[in-house]
Amino acid sequence: MFVIAGVSGHVGSIAAKDLLSKGKPVKVIVRDATKGAAWSKQGAEVAVGSLDDQAFLTSALKGAQALFTLLPPPEYSAPDFYAAQRKRADGIAAAVKASGVPYVVMLSSIGADLAEGTGPIKGLHYLENALRGTGTKLAALRAGAFQENVGQSLGAAKQAGIFPNFMGSPDYAFPMIATKDIGTLAAELLLVSPPKNETVDLQGPSYSTNQVAEKLGAALGKKLQRVDIPPAGHVDALVKAGVPKPFADAYAEMYAGFGSGKIATKGDRLVQGKTTLDDTIKTLTQ
Repeated sequence: MFVIAGVSGHVGSIAAKDLLSKGKPVKVIVRDATKGAAWSKQGAEVAVGSLDDQAFLTSALKGAQALFTLLPPPEYSAPDFYAAQRKRADGIAAAVKASGVPYVVMLSSIGADLAEGTGPIKGLHYLENALRGTGTKLAALRAGAFQENVGQSLGAAKQAGIFPNFMGSPDYAFPMIATKDIGTLAAELLLVSPPKNETVDLQGPSYSTNQVAEKLGAALGKKLQRVDIPPAGHVDALVKAGVPKPFADAYAEMYAGFGSGKIATKGDRLVQGKTTLDDTIKTLTQ
């Protein structure tokens, strides 16, 4: 049995569907029973509960061949971003150890090799090490920047005709990966036999901020004005956009990590995704 968390999101849903299409036994974890009905129709077993519930997760993992997990972001009400990340990570790791599941594929991120200076990626560094400490085999899938994150700029693009740039030089091209490519690789890793400890970097095609703005503008039928936000203004800009201060601080630190070049691929091997940003933007704007 393969247990899949995060099936309400893009990555977990793709991983679960890929395994089901291959005739593999799949148990999906959902917080809401109504969201499990569609998975039952597809042949999956459904476990209703939260990754925050250690007893539930331990029970759901009993007898499992492998687990796909991620680290959900803290609730916006969390006063301490990093403490909330660590609490969730500790609960997941404790359930993995108590259940004895022998293999875990975890959605991580480039930069998770670093303990500091990476914003929310620090929580993934913490979870990777917590899982390794359980004795399970761990495949850490360190994905690059999500192509779907362009959707966070849709409101500003549609309403004000602007594209906010937090990534420094607008001409610097950086890899962007589609979540469907991540889900596909997660399913492939779950089927690796025998499982092994490894870190796998996953990158997609590279695009500069100027190219991203041009592609999004073309899809919307308008020319977008790029608005460069200097590092000193990142936190204020995010807070003004409605992001709580602890989250704004964390994400500003991550942008600085990318801008300095310290966040980079350092896994055991590199896999190249094929989905283009044009395809993803088309899906986002339909």
